[in-house]
Amino acid sequence: MKVMLKSLFSRLSGLMVLLLLGGQIFGQQATVKIIDAKSKEPVPYASVTVEGLKTAAKKQYVSDMKGTVPNELKEVAKITISFVGYETLVDTIQPGITTTLFLIPAVLNMSEVVITGQFQPEKADKSIYKINVINSRQIERKAATNLTDLLSSESNMRISQGGVLGTSLSLQGLSGENVKFLVDGVPVVGRINGNIDLNQLNLYNVDHVEIIEGPMSVIYGSNAIAGVVNIITKENKSSSLSAFANAYWESVGVYNFNAGSAVRKKNHNFSLDLSRNFFAGYTTNDTLRSMQWKPRLQYNGDAYYLYSGTKTRLKLSIQYFDETIQDKGDLRTPYFETAIDNSYHTIRQTSKVESSYTISTKRQISLVGAYSSYNRNREVYYNDLTIPEKQLAGGDTTFVGSYLLRAWYNRNYPEQKLNYQAGFDGNLETSSGQRIYGSSQQIGDYAGFVSMKYDPIKKITIQPGARYTYNTKYRAPLVYSLNVKYGATENTSVRATYARGFRSPSIKELYLDFVDINHNLHGNPDLKAESSHNVNLNFSYNRETKKAYLSTDLGLFYNYVDNMIWLFQVGNDITTYTYGNISKFISQGIQANATVSYYPKLTLKAGISHVGRKFPDNTAAQTDKQFHYSTDLNAMLTYSLEKLNASVTANYKYTGRFPLLTPDGTFDNQYVDGYSNLDISVMKSFMQNMFSVTAGGKNLLDVRDVSASIVNSGAHSGGGDGASRVAWGRTAFVKLTYNFKKL
Repeated sequence: MKVMLKSLFSRLSGLMVLLLLGGQIFGQQATVKIIDAKSKEPVPYASVTVEGLKTAAKKQYVSDMKGTVPNELKEVAKITISFVGYETLVDTIQPGITTTLFLIPAVLNMSEVVITGQFQPEKADKSIYKINVINSRQIERKAATNLTDLLSSESNMRISQGGVLGTSLSLQGLSGENVKFLVDGVPVVGRINGNIDLNQLNLYNVDHVEIIEGPMSVIYGSNAIAGVVNIITKENKSSSLSAFANAYWESVGVYNFNAGSAVRKKNHNFSLDLSRNFFAGYTTNDTLRSMQWKPRLQYNGDAYYLYSGTKTRLKLSIQYFDETIQDKGDLRTPYFETAIDNSYHTIRQTSKVESSYTISTKRQISLVGAYSSYNRNREVYYNDLTIPEKQLAGGDTTFVGSYLLRAWYNRNYPEQKLNYQAGFDGNLETSSGQRIYGSSQQIGDYAGFVSMKYDPIKKITIQPGARYTYNTKYRAPLVYSLNVKYGATENTSVRATYARGFRSPSIKELYLDFVDINHNLHGNPDLKAESSHNVNLNFSYNRETKKAYLSTDLGLFYNYVDNMIWLFQVGNDITTYTYGNISKFISQGIQANATVSYYPKLTLKAGISHVGRKFPDNTAAQTDKQFHYSTDLNAMLTYSLEKLNASVTANYKYTGRFPLLTPDGTFDNQYVDGYSNLDISVMKSFMQNMFSVTAGGKNLLDVRDVSASIVNSGAHSGGGDGASRVAWGRTAFVKLTYNFKKL
């Protein structure tokens, strides 16, 4: 009996153990573990969407501190995982099974997807063009508020400051007239003295910036001899509701605030962003009423509606910009009770519709239609400080309106050797105002373009292109290009470009008529279009190990410009100017860049550029027959403090001694001295990256004015004081950021 009881107890105990083990096994929840592919550490706070392939049931999660989310669906599902600093991962998972997925850090590869000049969105390292991408993380770490802040430390770029005219950019030794600025592919209109004011291009809703150095006239037409800067704004791609707010303060008197929200409902997406920027102005001489850096107030508004279907994409958007600059004059003798003040009010507006239809996965038709306007109103006041009101004494208005219609067809079969893009590009620009001859003028520019991509073997891509333009005011040259990319090894590539470029004379250059007590400026309707021969050569090498990444590139360029348009002084009268063509202008140079990353702690970037310019046919000055060179250096260091969820970033640039041009378009041994700039910032995130604080100092070397042998006091600039205005000195800043996303 005892033996039977003992045997029964043993069997029951074994059964209970099996039942307990079985319950533990079958009761354990299946999960998805998200791991960093390099460090093998879990990735917390990643956004995860799981969608059933049969029922389309959807679950959305945020990974916990162990990098896990539950696998709850009872069917095979598609999983999408995204997190800042990593490539987005799309995969399938099985029901009831614990799965481990690896996210690849984006900082260790060339995975940025670019769209500028492409047949279709493509990774930067696969593009036939050498494209520099400045992503949102770099913008945040630098606390850049506008394009001036962002590009001031970039290699091979030079920033020129102006009080009322704003900030301009030169690239590859060519001035800003030859740089095409785009916002989501639409040209920015409203150039002052040929340049776009970079202070008016704000970054509060920008996803990234794409920069192509070298001629892009075949794709983008006029003003693209030196290159293209394309600002890509943010789109809500995965959240049902998202919102952000930023507040920025800088000790020089800058107070900025912006906020926005986006809502997604199935295939429909709505977004609205608003901002206000205020700068109190700054001067080194506080005994004077006028300021070297003029006070300005800016308002921005951006909104869009986006429909994304299976084959159709439609986006309607509007962008609005409003700026007021106050330019107060000094008190006038003999009683120091009156002054002449100027107020500049600028409004920019762009309305755009863009659509695309996917015929198949390899063929697509796209269309962009846009209307852009630029209105700048100058008011002159006689201000008697002994009475409350000031008296309007004059002023003028400049208006530019531009219609754009661009349509193109892409055929892109990766498995086939020959693919192509063909399209139409129509632009109609109107300009009016008191400074335009006849009060109003109009130019039409209508072009057809084609670009073919040929892959004779796996490692070589050849892309020829051509653009034919009919212009209503001048004879436009036929432009063409030939791009070649050779992937010598998996880590090495060579890119070579020969292209013809052109820049059409603007309405202002053709029909300017501006005469007052201080100015006598006239356009020239007989101007010829600038045309150019451009050669670019680039060598790139990338190497990646488990913990480190090395990227290097070496670039050479040569730009030969015929009929460069220049504003000439007429005779000995320093107030009388007119536009004309310089026979030839050449710029050439070399630049080298290197990036070293030791994951996940350290990233170091460094670059050098050496650029020369000359006028080979100018007989007025012997010095123009030789190249005048300038050398720039730049470096960036980022160190991540993982445990604190923080990072430290330092940006340094040395802007070398720079040759100046005289009013008659010559070099005459006149230079602006070189100077250095250093910015340091610390960025710290809180509450699953919902909040972040960025603080630091800008211009820590306290550069203000640098000496110059001459400052060109031509028709569009002040100066003449033996100094070139560079910056307003050392400042401290703080930026607060809030981001909310509901999946």
